Amino acid sequence: MAGNWKMYKTPAETSAFFAEFVPLVAATRNREIVIAAPYIDLAAALEATRGSNVEIGAQDLFWEKEGAFTGQVSADMLKAVGAQWVLVGHSERRQYFGETDETVYKRTVAALNAGLKPIVCVGEILADREAGRTNEVLATQFAGGLAPLTPQQFAAVVVAYEPVWAIGTGKTATPQIASDAHAAIRDLAASKFGRAAGDSLRILYGGSVKPENAKELMAQQQIDGVLVGGASLKPEGFATIVNF
Repeated sequence: MAGNWKMYKTPAETSAFFAEFVPLVAATRNREIVIAAPYIDLAAALEATRGSNVEIGAQDLFWEKEGAFTGQVSADMLKAVGAQWVLVGHSERRQYFGETDETVYKRTVAALNAGLKPIVCVGEILADREAGRTNEVLATQFAGGLAPLTPQQFAAVVVAYEPVWAIGTGKTATPQIASDAHAAIRDLAASKFGRAAGDSLRILYGGSVKPENAKELMAQQQIDGVLVGGASLKPEGFATIVNF
């Protein structure tokens, strides 16, 4: 059950969020709770969740270990700070910052080599959905960003399906649409890495997940969790989703 804060919250707001959120999920069992916070909030988030069942991740990383890459943050830096997770290939990174399937692969490998757990995002835009190209887009993104991994590397990856047309638009893929896309991703994994790998792959759904629809989405056998955007910014609302 993952939250992506995007470009929201100062360190002080981060501390205040977790002061309210951590007690709301303290008794939660049998699920991993992750918040992907902005870089400047990582220290405050890690301090506020120390000893709790909430884990902290970053929203992006660069694939080189160090160098003259102004503004970038490496996997080793994130690991040194204490982050455990990292988002890779979020649709906003693809749309606004030139992320490609090739750079998704490079970032994923860098994360794995540093001991971080990557959540690799895939998904189609509205034009592809309306043209019936969803499975084609997913196959292309899988081939470029995930298929080159070794079986051992792939086993450590979580995939998030985020239909771009449902992110921040108020439109949510129906549970059946989401389930069908997850099944297609699982089949791609099985074709490349074997049926056991496909069955064990955890696939999160992301796209206007709210307290009102989390339970229905999570009832789908193909959906293993959610990647929540705006609804993860409020402690009570995100706790409701986590505890669906």
